[in-house]
Amino acid sequence: MAAVALHLLSGCLAARASGTESFRASGTESLDPRRSHSSELSFQVIEIELTRPDRLVFPEDLAQLQLPAGINAQLGVVLTGRAPIWLYGWLVHECHFTRWVACYDPRLGAVVVSSHTPEVRVGQVIPWVQGRPGSELAAAVMVVGPPDSGKSRLARALFEALLPEHPDIYLQRAHWDGEGNWTLDLPPEEAKILKHQYRGSFTPEFFSFHAQAILALRRQKSLVIVDVGGKVDPQKQPILEACSHYLVVSRDPEAIPLWHEFCRDRGNLRCVAILHTSSGPPQVLKDSPELEIRWDPNSPPPAELLRAVRRLIA
Repeated sequence: MAAVALHLLSGCLAARASGTESFRASGTESLDPRRSHSSELSFQVIEIELTRPDRLVFPEDLAQLQLPAGINAQLGVVLTGRAPIWLYGWLVHECHFTRWVACYDPRLGAVVVSSHTPEVRVGQVIPWVQGRPGSELAAAVMVVGPPDSGKSRLARALFEALLPEHPDIYLQRAHWDGEGNWTLDLPPEEAKILKHQYRGSFTPEFFSFHAQAILALRRQKSLVIVDVGGKVDPQKQPILEACSHYLVVSRDPEAIPLWHEFCRDRGNLRCVAILHTSSGPPQVLKDSPELEIRWDPNSPPPAELLRAVRRLIA
């Protein structure tokens, strides 16, 4: 069984705003280049589907992969779907014969990466929206707590546990600490070195950018999990305003009230659960007014927590 399926979608149209270089989504139309004129931008979409139950794909799968039939070279193409960067690299190369190529980022829109026409330029963002336009915002859960409590591990564990049954959830890393899924796969000492090497620093635009990204994701995804780092910081206010829930992960019980004050009292977010990190098997300490669980960061997310998070999925 092939690990990847590529689907050619039609019916995508974006209308150019008069006198500007931006585009707005304008519904569904027949994908016919004869209908295009100076005020319209028609394009086609290649949607990537990872077909294995575990959503894995391997480099050797590229040898059997082919573009779908019927691609129109006179139109641009938007590439979309969850896939590794090397698969996107292959697709951009293979689609070079089309009028232009863009990669869809649900936080931004369709980002043009190759163009043979003056109607769009490299680096331009076409604000085409895929997914759930017009529906209510999905839940966004901030994973918070003091440093070295296992927040990034839990965020990833939740994402991976829910992904097979809910492929349209999203994990947003909204911190510059250099940590991500890739560091969690490495030996601890190597991960520590690379985390320090790739660590960034705060800029005035950082949290506002991620807040807008979270809101964009909530319009399209069924759930957004947000990792925001380990400090109570008033500069994170835009993130608070963009989220709906929070989940506390703490190795220090005395730090938990600070996060309640920050997320619940200041941000008006709803608490999903409190996880006290320690070694040993998971144990439910309380189920009301908030779920409290003792959890080992080296173990899978507790079943009780997964049930609580599933209830938030749109």
